[in-house]
Amino acid sequence: MGAIRDFVRHHYRHFNSAALVDAAEAYGKHLDSGGSMLVTLAGAMSTAELGLSLAEMIRRGKVQAISCTGANLEEDLFNLVAHDHYVRIPHYRHLTPEQEEALLEQHLNRVTDTCIPEEEAMRKLERIVAEQWQAAADNDERYLPHEFLYQAIRAGKLEEHYQIDPADSWLLAACEQDLPLFVPGWEDSTLGNMYAGRCLTGKIADPTTVRSGIEYMVSLANWYQKESARRSIGFFQIGGGIAGDFPICVVPMLEQDLEIDDVPRWGYFCQISDSTTSYGSYSGAVPNEKITWGKLAADTPKFIIESDATIVAPLIFAYVMDQ
Repeated sequence: MGAIRDFVRHHYRHFNSAALVDAAEAYGKHLDSGGSMLVTLAGAMSTAELGLSLAEMIRRGKVQAISCTGANLEEDLFNLVAHDHYVRIPHYRHLTPEQEEALLEQHLNRVTDTCIPEEEAMRKLERIVAEQWQAAADNDERYLPHEFLYQAIRAGKLEEHYQIDPADSWLLAACEQDLPLFVPGWEDSTLGNMYAGRCLTGKIADPTTVRSGIEYMVSLANWYQKESARRSIGFFQIGGGIAGDFPICVVPMLEQDLEIDDVPRWGYFCQISDSTTSYGSYSGAVPNEKITWGKLAADTPKFIIESDATIVAPLIFAYVMDQ
């Protein structure tokens, strides 16, 4: 057994730490029984460099699909091509508004304790991906947001800019495995805003060159039907928001809106979240609430770990990989 797994089993015996162990054990059992796993990424997990563990999970076949925000999609590549230019602010809680303005003037966009450099990260990737957008527009072709990034990766357009070990990029690993990705609300991202700007200026005449969130739902529905016909699909949710809300709805949609009989429920569910249970908060809703919406079954293994995902997720991944 791996040293991390041994440590966790020995020390994590109660409360949220025990929930971590239970969830990790059940994740492994789900895969060992022939199941597959969809992982959802909310928040700023890519800027937190979750790729250090998630990339290896993908390579080892422990993840079969990912739903993520547009920010997590692009920020993995921002880190890949501009890591040396990132600035960490350990005492970010004590910054004055004037100090925040100074960061803005330096084109350093802060995410908690980490500043993403606009020119070295955002504009660099924009110039590369814009070529993909323009080529598709010129040829009357349309692709989903992540497909444009897969194209750029496969064409080798990022390689000269790598500033970290490419093995630590979860998007590169996903591209290598041709992993299905679902990116709801992509327009709410830096690249999404840049693309909208090109549409507004007329550089790209047809906004639908980048396919929409509805088309992602159609793609997800097709994937879920095909995948669930041969094995149970688990749902591992990091954070809340649209990254998790969007994909979990595919089951009741297929059953209630398409009136398909016997749609399999998600076969495992775990959420890592620091949202406390509260009135009307989806991110803080306990898993049992999802039963009433037709997303989970009464006997679905369900776990909620109320903690910081940047601490918990790498531990669970290490546990599942027996590290």
